[in-house]
Amino acid sequence: MAIYKKIKKGNKVKMLAGKDKGKDGKVLKVFPIDGRVVVEGLNLRLKNVRPKKAGEKGQQIRVPAPVAIAKVGLICSHCHQVTRVGFQTIEKGAKGETKIRICKKCKEALE
Repeated sequence: MAIYKKIKKGNKVKMLAGKDKGKDGKVLKVFPIDGRVVVEGLNLRLKNVRPKKAGEKGQQIRVPAPVAIAKVGLICSHCHQVTRVGFQTIEKGAKGETKIRICKKCKEALE
């Protein structure tokens, strides 16, 4: 059971493996304990939906399924490259220290 804190909801990521390799999208949901993320428009699966009202037809819709965090790479908002994530502590005066995520390539903050 691993806990991942490097990729968060709303981050832009690029698929590094699988059928959608090379495509990018926004993270919709993160499952940190399972080590999986749901990416908008990637790793789509068919879901059968039953009719809700009388006279409607059932249909198949495409929904994004979770993918392993190891199969996606974070895209830095400053250098626009796939990068690894590092952490840095910053002094906040009397409030103490704050831990932020940084890009390993350009050393800029990812927040």
